[in-house]
Amino acid sequence: MKQAMRPGGKRHMQALSPRQTEIVKVARGAGRVAVDDLVERFEVTPQTIRKDLNELCDLGVLQRFHGGAMFAAGVANVGYESRRNISSEAKRLIGARTAELIPNNCSLFINIGTTAEEVARALGNHQGLMVITNNLNVAQLLRGHGHIEVIVAGGVLRHSDGGIVGEAAVEFIRQFKVDSAVMGVSGIDTDGSLLDYDFREVSVSRAIMVASRRSILVADAMKFSRSAPVRIGHIADVDLLVTDEPPEAELARVCAENNVAVELAVGAGEEHKG
Repeated sequence: MKQAMRPGGKRHMQALSPRQTEIVKVARGAGRVAVDDLVERFEVTPQTIRKDLNELCDLGVLQRFHGGAMFAAGVANVGYESRRNISSEAKRLIGARTAELIPNNCSLFINIGTTAEEVARALGNHQGLMVITNNLNVAQLLRGHGHIEVIVAGGVLRHSDGGIVGEAAVEFIRQFKVDSAVMGVSGIDTDGSLLDYDFREVSVSRAIMVASRRSILVADAMKFSRSAPVRIGHIADVDLLVTDEPPEAELARVCAENNVAVELAVGAGEEHKG
């Protein structure tokens, strides 16, 4: 993750502010944002908006142009630490809600992704789980929970995020038939296509879905309509989508037509909605 520079040269890790999160949502929907429009929308100074845009560009989320910025939807994913900070609260809520939907004494896959990692983080009090993962971060989060058996796939280590990918991982996963799979993706197109950046990860994700009786897709609303170059499959291939905001009309229609249940993760004190 790129780091912002404090006066005097000290660096600090930064998470997105609520305003920056909203700017990214607007940019995702429209493709680009203009400084003047954002000044009017948020009732702040142009200097404040320019600072927000510069920080978002430093994180690799947006790409700057004169007078505004565009959504950075290219062939390379945003860095791992940056992804952890984007929609971090939404991911935490999704992880907590998904963990509630997973019973004790069952087997499951958890794949690569910062949202999938939040599910693992929330599983610490479960009993009798067998968790198979191709994500070293998931294994580390569950290490020390003696009531959870953790099995780590072999394969090629992707140093950028601790993911294990490649044909060896695919062959390892094919040995199993588990109760549930917790899947993360890089993007969901409005037609329901599930997208990612690394074709090696895509083959592992496909193998996980085939080897699971129930597939749970975990994705914050930032993933809706986000572009990525490699197609994993279609949302019809999953049973349940756990997210933080209702999908837009077209994607909601696709989910309904393919009997994909949508579960909204909400904060403490709010009612869960299906």
